[in-house]
Amino acid sequence: MFKIVKREEMSQGTVVLNEIEAPLIAKKAKPGQFVILKANENGERIPLTMAYTDPERGIIAVIYQVVGKSTALFKTLNVGEGYQDVIGPLGKPTHIEKLGKVVCVGGGTGVAVLHPITRAMKQAGNHVIAIIGARTKDLLILEEFMKSASHELHICTDDGSYGRHGFVTHALKDILDKEKVDLVVAIGPVPMMKFVSKLTKEYNVPTLVSLNPIMVDGTGMCGGCRVSVGGKNQFACVDGPEFDGHQVDFDELMMRLQAYCEEEKMCHNEFCMLEESWHKK
Repeated sequence: MFKIVKREEMSQGTVVLNEIEAPLIAKKAKPGQFVILKANENGERIPLTMAYTDPERGIIAVIYQVVGKSTALFKTLNVGEGYQDVIGPLGKPTHIEKLGKVVCVGGGTGVAVLHPITRAMKQAGNHVIAIIGARTKDLLILEEFMKSASHELHICTDDGSYGRHGFVTHALKDILDKEKVDLVVAIGPVPMMKFVSKLTKEYNVPTLVSLNPIMVDGTGMCGGCRVSVGGKNQFACVDGPEFDGHQVDFDELMMRLQAYCEEEKMCHNEFCMLEESWHKK
């Protein structure tokens, strides 16, 4: 068992942070890599990118949003309990080097994925500007982490409840109009990454995105996580999860992510009903 040593509910309880004892993974993990977790023998395998690691304490941190049965099951796990399986680190780590000025753009739970990359880019000697966004203030996560990991932090909310009123692309465009940017890293909802990549292509700024397709084994055998990049099939688990945003077919990715939405909703509702009946006993 991989024991949970810290649990924190964020974003009105819809997003949960777990610190998990996994000393071997914590020792080897690098920014951009992910793990696959399974709650119990009947659970589904869920890939999550690590928000941070602490090799000295032997822990890794993951942040997930409750959207289906498996993440709802994850939410029932408390401190002292744990996951049956945690496999990793998987995927290619982010290529970190000193480039000059790097803008890191995150939306929703994508900020958790973005955080270790932002910190590593700063440590490599880059001037790092971070932009994070959410629909509303209550849904923002890791603000203090991102402030520490960057030289400048810009916050956007769709409803204007905190920071700048508008999308992260609005703040990014202002920066691109004023400054020479050497790299943009964008991680978040697929539509956000699509429009960030579309914007940066106009400015000819290299852009890195981290993709989250449906994934099963995480080792390149099943092909479930295939994405089209530059007209070629790539597997997010072994070729990624990071790719050139200007080459990704985001429309195909969004279509494939919607393939099992109805089944996911049905399973989630059934699980919640069982949980509710169990607590009434």
